[in-house]
Amino acid sequence: MPGSASPIAALPERQDFSTGAERARLSKVALKAFRRLVEAWGLTGQQAAALLDVSSSTWERLKQDGRDRSLSQDQLTRISALVGIYKGLHLLFADDMADRWPGLGNRAPLFARMSPIESMMKGGIPQMLDVRRYVDAIRGGL
Repeated sequence: MPGSASPIAALPERQDFSTGAERARLSKVALKAFRRLVEAWGLTGQQAAALLDVSSSTWERLKQDGRDRSLSQDQLTRISALVGIYKGLHLLFADDMADRWPGLGNRAPLFARMSPIESMMKGGIPQMLDVRRYVDAIRGGL
């Protein structure tokens, strides 16, 4: 029928990290969010560097306020996944448990008796995305 709404709702645009301009625009706020997550989860510099897939010395430079650096597509994807995990955990648990959960050993098959942090350090982006889906699933978000 003319003038009637389409039965398929318009899907929101997906975040695009492929252009340099977009990465530059998002990098500062992404690093700020990641620094806060590192602090909330009590991560060591080595853990933070491993999750971001940078050297410890690069992480030390990145965590300084005011550093203008464009992150890579992979680094922005990592931060996006980790922030999603953080948000999902805070919807699921009280703040203290939400921030402790990533560092606790976990018997779920996804984690192979490692903590979520250890499993994500070992498994990289694919594991981060799996952990995000896992957290969303256990809170009923899927």
